[in-house]
Amino acid sequence: MENRALEDFARLGKTEIEVFRWAAQNGHLDAEEAAQDLALNVEEVQQAAASLGARHLLRPLPGDAAHERLVPVAPESAAAIMFTTPEAELRGRLARIDELKGDFDLLGSLYAETQRSRRRHSPIQEVHGLESATELLENAISACQVEVLTCESGRDLPPGRVEQANERDLALARRGIQVRSLYPHSARHETATQDYISHLASSGGEVRTLPELFGRLIVVDRKVAFIPRADEHEGVVVVQDPSTVSYLCAVFDHSWGQATPVNPGHFGTPVIKTEAAQAIVRLLTEGMKDEMIARRLGMSLRTCRKYIADVMESFRAESRFQLGYLIRARLGDPRRAKTGTIDVVVAAALSSDNPEHPEQ
Repeated sequence: MENRALEDFARLGKTEIEVFRWAAQNGHLDAEEAAQDLALNVEEVQQAAASLGARHLLRPLPGDAAHERLVPVAPESAAAIMFTTPEAELRGRLARIDELKGDFDLLGSLYAETQRSRRRHSPIQEVHGLESATELLENAISACQVEVLTCESGRDLPPGRVEQANERDLALARRGIQVRSLYPHSARHETATQDYISHLASSGGEVRTLPELFGRLIVVDRKVAFIPRADEHEGVVVVQDPSTVSYLCAVFDHSWGQATPVNPGHFGTPVIKTEAAQAIVRLLTEGMKDEMIARRLGMSLRTCRKYIADVMESFRAESRFQLGYLIRARLGDPRRAKTGTIDVVVAAALSSDNPEHPEQ
């Protein structure tokens, strides 16, 4: 019989199945008898027989040159005849696919290695995952020879991360490495940070605080910087580009010059309280919500609202709307409501009222 591609075959229909059943029961296929028994016409039986023959389910009797008498073939045998060649071809194709995939796998390993090499020598490298980020930072810290600059955001860090940063800085200071750390003012009132500052100071390190920080940063020997990823997921961006690192160091140095030194045993001062209140009022005038202010300044929401309450008391304001009005009134021209001017007004109000420092 003529060989046909598998794609040429459709599923068996009801007529073909019934004709094969008849042939199996009778040991051969007689088109006229089958048509009569199955209530079909002869042409339908002949078409079904042709379809079954193409599938090797019917074959002519040996010596029947006219193919007038067809006998059924066991489906297992017919399947072996029909699928042996395609299956062999398929196995050959699969083997060839595996061979070709091996080439791609080889190139894949080469590509991965080149990408790792590029990242190692890239001026800016994005690192995914806390474990990888920690390993890179530890390697840089271990190789540090002169100085480490850190800017930590306090409460923004996950639990345990502050303690890890503190242990890292203390170990550096004991090695004789100069450590300078910036924290938000609110960190002065956290017991863990107070202990850290005391130990760091005794080892030669320095800590200063600001009302608001520019973000998290670690710089090692002014050669490599670690900054957070933009999506805030676990991981870091490692910066080794000299110009970018120099710029980040300049930002740190500027903030360091504006920051207030922390002396062990004297964590809270009127200046710190005033600066924190000034920062909160500035952010309030920008329309920022309490929760966002607290997060930005690294303090608890309770502390933030206590500061706001103290400022309102200093201005004798009964509502925040009235507070805004009184500040504008003291400024005179609302268009002069710039940062420095607002700070002066807030400082004057606090110094005249001098309320107690809010608890953390």
